[in-house]
Amino acid sequence: MLAATPANIDTSRARNFFEEKVAFTTGPVELEREMRDDNVTVVDVRAAEDYAKGHIPGAISLPQELWDTFSGLKKERVNVLYCYSQVCHLAANAAMKFAGKGYPVMELEGGFDGWKAHNLPIET
Repeated sequence: MLAATPANIDTSRARNFFEEKVAFTTGPVELEREMRDDNVTVVDVRAAEDYAKGHIPGAISLPQELWDTFSGLKKERVNVLYCYSQVCHLAANAAMKFAGKGYPVMELEGGFDGWKAHNLPIET
């Protein structure tokens, strides 16, 4: 349902939306660059068995049943969370929980599927 026209787009709201989006999300290519500089902690919040089948190199596994442990998260650096795909909300839910405890977080747009779609390395 695209009923938007230039006349009914609130550009101020659009700017605010995209400022928030850019502040708390990153893409696969950007994440790989940050990983090379060792600036982030990458956190896989998928099920442990899926992590074992393949994950972003260097990512820690923190499946939902272990979120209350905050194991591997760092308060002194950004924790980039990812789940399965663009439509998976595990990473967003984890981000809310972790941010609520003072951990700096971002979400990887596209999740693990987005990472693979860019033919980036996978570790098993």
